[in-house]
Amino acid sequence: MNFFKTNPPPFYLKLALVMVGILSLGYLTVIGKEILCPLVFGFLFAILLLPLCRFLETKIKLHRGAASALSVVILLVALALLLYVIGSQLTSITQDWPVFKAQLTESLHQIHEWISQKFHVDLAKQMAYINSTANSIASHSTSMIGATVLSLSSLLLFIIFILIDTFFLLFYRRLFLKFIIRSFKEENSNVVLDITQQIQFIIRKYILGLLLEMLIVASVCCVIFLILGIKYAILLGLITGLFNIIPYIGIYTALLLNIIITFATGASGSIILLVLITVIAMHLIDSNILLPVIVGSKVKINAFITLIGVVVGEQLWGIPGMFLSIPVIAVAKIIFDRIESLQPLGMLLGHEELFEKPHKKIPSFFKKHAVIHDQQH
Repeated sequence: MNFFKTNPPPFYLKLALVMVGILSLGYLTVIGKEILCPLVFGFLFAILLLPLCRFLETKIKLHRGAASALSVVILLVALALLLYVIGSQLTSITQDWPVFKAQLTESLHQIHEWISQKFHVDLAKQMAYINSTANSIASHSTSMIGATVLSLSSLLLFIIFILIDTFFLLFYRRLFLKFIIRSFKEENSNVVLDITQQIQFIIRKYILGLLLEMLIVASVCCVIFLILGIKYAILLGLITGLFNIIPYIGIYTALLLNIIITFATGASGSIILLVLITVIAMHLIDSNILLPVIVGSKVKINAFITLIGVVVGEQLWGIPGMFLSIPVIAVAKIIFDRIESLQPLGMLLGHEELFEKPHKKIPSFFKKHAVIHDQQH
């Protein structure tokens, strides 16, 4: 240690070590997905349920185990209600399958005619290609059904692991906190405790803000779609609210699903256009008004880092990684901002302060040196 203090390693060696560390961490994250992904979700839910668990312990005088279990049960009931509403809407869609099939057949016929006119490919060749594709899909139908059943069972196990992790994180929260504090030097205990408290506050505010934001967007879209007389207005509103919480990518997914469902119900072009305008307008209102007011700006993450985080999260853990990317970046920024050697990374994740006012006027030639001096002290 003394050798490195007196002889610091060169920059290229530091860079190589950082790159190796990032690649190793990414590899461990990918292979540990089945364990880490439910654990991170459980961590977020445990932070969200912590005030409820404390209330049950202090006011209702429940044992910590009973309070933790009851909190998880309340979470399970809320998730079950949401899944029931979505499932009931999806079930009603299956009843209108003949209408969907007729609309799809008519649309395919129009597409065939357009291809035949524009690319001079006759209908017989198009139908031969479609039939060969359909036969190929049918030959793999058994494996597709098996994969679907496997996916449903994996999803069920995933939810069970999340609930179990949430319970144990609530039950052993004091033990984990003592472990984290004692893992560092005693003189750093106040900083570590401050970081843990800030993480709890910011993550809880972020999750509650997202839930409130999702509820407002879904409710407004449902009301507008009902006024327009659109079929499955409740389902379209729920889709818009759920996918809108995914930065950048979610709005396009919700827009595509809404257009497909509205088109399949036989709606006119003007109704489809109104759906498109409604979803885009609601997204703009949410991004510029609801999100800053409701979610707040305690942890400011710039748009570039947000986009990279969403893409990296999807590459590592798929759709769950997209949901978890922003809370993970927020936690990282809280840690970086409170550790002196990591503060440049926290600055990189945040916004640039363009309108910073100095305490007293100084000549422009000396501004840069004054800023450097302030940062060093």
